[in-house]
Amino acid sequence: MPETAQSPSDRARERVVEAALGRLGLDAKARLLSGQDMWSLPALPEIGLGSLVMSDGPVGVRGVRWTVDDPSVALPSPTALAATWDPDLAHRAGVLLAQEARRKQVHVLLAPTVNLHRSPLGGRHFEAYSEDPYLTGVIGGGYVRGVQSGGVATTVKHFVANDAETDRFTVNNLVSARALRELYLAPFEAIVDSARPWGVMTAYNSVNGTTMSEHGHLVNGILRGEWGFDGFNVSDWRAARSTSAAIEGGLDVAMPGPRTVYGEPLAKAVRDGLVAEAAVDAAVRNVLRVAARVGILEGAEPVVSEPPATVDGESLAREIARRSFVLVRNVVRNENAVLPLHPGTVALSGAAARDARVLGGGSATVFPARIVPPLDGLTAALPEGSLTYDVGADPNEELAIADRGFELRAVCRDASGDVIGEGAAPNGHIQWTGNDLPDGVTHDALRTVELTGTFNPRDTGTHTFGIKGLGAFTLTVDGTTYYDDVQRTDEDSPFQTFFGAPVPHALAELTAGRPVEVSLTHTLARAKDSPVKMIAFTLAHQEPRRDADELIAEAVESARAADTAVVVVATTERVESEGFDRENLRLPGRQDDLVRAVAAANPNTVVIVNSGSPVELPWREEVAAVLLSWFPGQEGGAALADVLTGAHEPGGRLPTTWGSLAAAPVTRVAPEDGELPYAEDVFIGYRAWEKAGATPSYAFGHGLGYTDWTYESIETDGTTATIRIRNSGERAGREVVQVYLAPTEPDGARPARWLAGFAGVEAGPGESAEAVVELPRRAFEVWDETANSWAFVKGSYEIQAGRSIADRRVASSITV
Repeated sequence: MPETAQSPSDRARERVVEAALGRLGLDAKARLLSGQDMWSLPALPEIGLGSLVMSDGPVGVRGVRWTVDDPSVALPSPTALAATWDPDLAHRAGVLLAQEARRKQVHVLLAPTVNLHRSPLGGRHFEAYSEDPYLTGVIGGGYVRGVQSGGVATTVKHFVANDAETDRFTVNNLVSARALRELYLAPFEAIVDSARPWGVMTAYNSVNGTTMSEHGHLVNGILRGEWGFDGFNVSDWRAARSTSAAIEGGLDVAMPGPRTVYGEPLAKAVRDGLVAEAAVDAAVRNVLRVAARVGILEGAEPVVSEPPATVDGESLAREIARRSFVLVRNVVRNENAVLPLHPGTVALSGAAARDARVLGGGSATVFPARIVPPLDGLTAALPEGSLTYDVGADPNEELAIADRGFELRAVCRDASGDVIGEGAAPNGHIQWTGNDLPDGVTHDALRTVELTGTFNPRDTGTHTFGIKGLGAFTLTVDGTTYYDDVQRTDEDSPFQTFFGAPVPHALAELTAGRPVEVSLTHTLARAKDSPVKMIAFTLAHQEPRRDADELIAEAVESARAADTAVVVVATTERVESEGFDRENLRLPGRQDDLVRAVAAANPNTVVIVNSGSPVELPWREEVAAVLLSWFPGQEGGAALADVLTGAHEPGGRLPTTWGSLAAAPVTRVAPEDGELPYAEDVFIGYRAWEKAGATPSYAFGHGLGYTDWTYESIETDGTTATIRIRNSGERAGREVVQVYLAPTEPDGARPARWLAGFAGVEAGPGESAEAVVELPRRAFEVWDETANSWAFVKGSYEIQAGRSIADRRVASSITV
């Protein structure tokens, strides 16, 4: 297990770090602070330092290769993990990810993301935990402690106020000091205090006029100075812009390499008198300290010499998923709730029931060895012959990565057309960074990459093929060349190749079960000045589009004949992904129409919402049950079967408010003239909903189980609340007891109430349980901008405990 700060082992590692630093010259030090490729820092054999390898997270460990050839366990989305309200479960998730990192020879996991859900339009919110800073800090702290208990470093990100994707490289977020302290900095502070992370990643955006990779006040002054953070600070990829300003602002490592603002430019800046070598030494010291902790600095004992016991990834992924599912509606008819399912027939519909969306788009993407969609999970769990399936409605209105039915390989050729190597291509996405090329292939020799193989359609009709990527391409399907040209874009984004939409180029009439040859050849441009060597493009595909009304009609007929109808609705990668924000909160395609039609045909209609963050549910009062499954990870379908059949109860509670966009108090994510004012100040999430007097669809903290709970009493002593509850239902269950702090006399400057603590308890039918919740001093404090310090606000408060912020059952008054 990781040791506490200032332990004898810590001091011993510091001596090794100082000795190694003393043996390095300026050029070596400057080189160490600059990525040598996409994912690693250079080794320095002269001091016994290995190469520090980083990898994206947070739901899995990709490793240095972005390919399904090297599969990764895929856990549920961070919103799902936060919905468990269980830091111990987050710790177990971290232990598994450390195990995965070690297997892939990764030393640093680029996670967790602890930015807040400031506006429901944030496109990457599935990768962050919550709208509440306290819940975010507690879950993030458990995650960090778990990962680092396995001897793998974390980088808590994105420091700070990276709460939207629009113009994220250039936006200047204008945030008051109070909002920064009470909201956006708070999760980072809590995690530094409770988990002692070994790394932090600074964001692309600016805060109050200074880009975060150069923000000395927030990094050196607060993160390191006030909080005592002693890990390393790595830039978000390509975020470092200035050599002198970055090193003076506290940025230790500029990624990715080989060309960054550090390395040779940094050594030159020191020699030219623009940068003090002491600033370089401080950064190198931080890097060496992390290297010592993870065990790649000779002579330093790693923090973890014996990794934790092996974790079963599939089992844990399934447990987290079912513990995260939030049952927000469950109608009772004839004294029985619709869920869990009663014996009888089930009509399942929705494209996402067959082709599950288990994780969000962007750098959080990993490739699991298997995925269990809802259709497979329910087929295995229900009696044979009791389940039917119809597509009903398909939210995928554009092309996706060529995958199902494709058997592909990548053929590499030189300028003469000679084959110089081949690589596996288990789907249509190629992404090779740095020297991650097939055996025998070099960037200098490589001229074309051909994705070639066969496609065996599962449906007869018009199939659409296309391309995601920039440059020269030739696309051939079944002997016909449909595209031979240069694909360009007007978008000014360095990541357009990854996050842009695929462009359709071919309509081919194909027959189910008759394989055809497919080929996409990419001719590489000679980009001499590219800071990163990378080859990335995608063969995209879309199945035949059937008439939407016919699909819905088929699902309705099946639903009418069944005892229960289950509809799975979902977002797509073009709705929720890194790289862009959402335009609205509606479900894509005709999914709302499908739900309404099925519900009209069968009163026992259950809707599964497969999204990473809130969507509007305009039909929610028309259906019998609504279960939020988030992005449930690779075992999502199996976990769904566990919950629907009643083998396990849905354990989740909402970590963020769900409501309509029209009623949402904070929605602006687009800057004007480069600036985005956080005009709402400290009022985001439930704080803003209550201030506006608006009622959301489902309140923060809401979630039903399969039993009932009676809150019997609450006792407080000023620092602790003890709540006694009783399981008044007919089966065992787990309750999340939530404690909110409310000033007796609201002053308008503070929210009406805020989350001060929570605890999970379990009890059998008729049994009682006690939840003991500590009330931290910080819950009673506000940031005084005049004094530039925390101020304890004396007065009278209600300690309110209950099932959500809108369902408070017992209360006790205290004066502090």
